[in-house]
Formats: sequence, structure tokens, C-alpha cells
Amino acid sequence: MTTPNPVHPVDVLLLLTDGEHVLLALREGTGYADGQWNLPSGKLEHGEDAVSAVIREAHEEIGVQLDPSEPRLAATMHHRNTAGHARIGLAFTVAYDPARHQEPINAEPHKCAKIEWFPADMPPSNTYPYTAACLRAFREGQPFALSGWR
Repeated sequence: MTTPNPVHPVDVLLLLTDGEHVLLALREGTGYADGQWNLPSGKLEHGEDAVSAVIREAHEEIGVQLDPSEPRLAATMHHRNTAGHARIGLAFTVAYDPARHQEPINAEPHKCAKIEWFPADMPPSNTYPYTAACLRAFREGQPFALSGWR
């Protein structure tokens, strides 16, 4: 009997920073992790490169326009949720510049209750574990981290 090859969706996550703060979104109405703070993020679509994906997600979720030269890979995360499903996350960082970017807005109110800036080293207690792990890896300068495996 052969074991199937693992299938890991690829996520892109945006660490939009303003000084020592990072922008988080409060999930609502999605049926998954509702009531928890999350980085603006989403899945890589078929045929899409990771930089294009994070630019698309930034625009779709928080209305921010990013230039392809801006996102910098901050961390790669191998996350497993409590149901045992694993995924790969590519966390990109962009320094928010009001002169270059539009003001972040809640562009998906049907999926998000609100967006808010938080100190990167003090996310709310109800931050989704995947996001918390990405923030920790970013702050500690870890290029790769595991989340939910131990």
C-alpha cells in the first residue's frame, strides 16, 4: 500500500508594517477562525507567482496598491492546524508608506469585521496561531519556522 504524496496549499501573507506596528484583520463570517486576528493573506492561485499573489491579496483585502519591487520574503512557515491539515506560508513584508500606498481599508467587510494596527511584538491574545507564528518568525529574523507540529 502506498502513502499518497502530501498536498500543501501555498499561502501568501502580508506583514504590512508601520514602524513597529503591523496591520491585522479580524476575521468574521468565513466559518474559519472567525473572531481571530489574521494577517492579510490568501492562497496562491493556479498559474500565479507568489509576489503577484501577495499584491492581489493586499488589494483585495485591504485596498493597498503595492509595486512588484516592494514585497520582501520575511519568513517561510510550515503550518499544521488543529485538524492536522498542513500548508506552506510565504510571509512577505512591506513597509507602509502613506505617500506611495493607499490608506488601508477593510475591503472585504463580508469576511472581516475590522482592520487595525498592533505592535508587532504584542499581537492580541486572539491572534490566529498561524499569524502569531509568522509574526514571531519575522521579529526573530527566522527565515523558516514550523507551526502546529509539536
